[in-house]
Amino acid sequence: MAEKKKAGAFDIRVVIAALIGIYGLLLTILGLIADPQEVAKADGININLWGGLAMLAFAALFVLWARLRPIVVPVEAETSE
Repeated sequence: MAEKKKAGAFDIRVVIAALIGIYGLLLTILGLIADPQEVAKADGININLWGGLAMLAFAALFVLWARLRPIVVPVEAETSE
């Protein structure tokens, strides 16, 4: 029977989570330092802050999904000729 190995860092879900997490972190920081006049333009809702927090939560869910349900890749046995 062939061995099985987890995809680990090469899982596309981890890459997507990292990208969304970076953008979410930047938006959250921009939301925290937002000018009150800019927030007033959006009807008093700090869109950068809420969007960044939502992206961070989404990235955390992706990482959790990748950890709980890892992709299993069968390892081919090396044949020597």
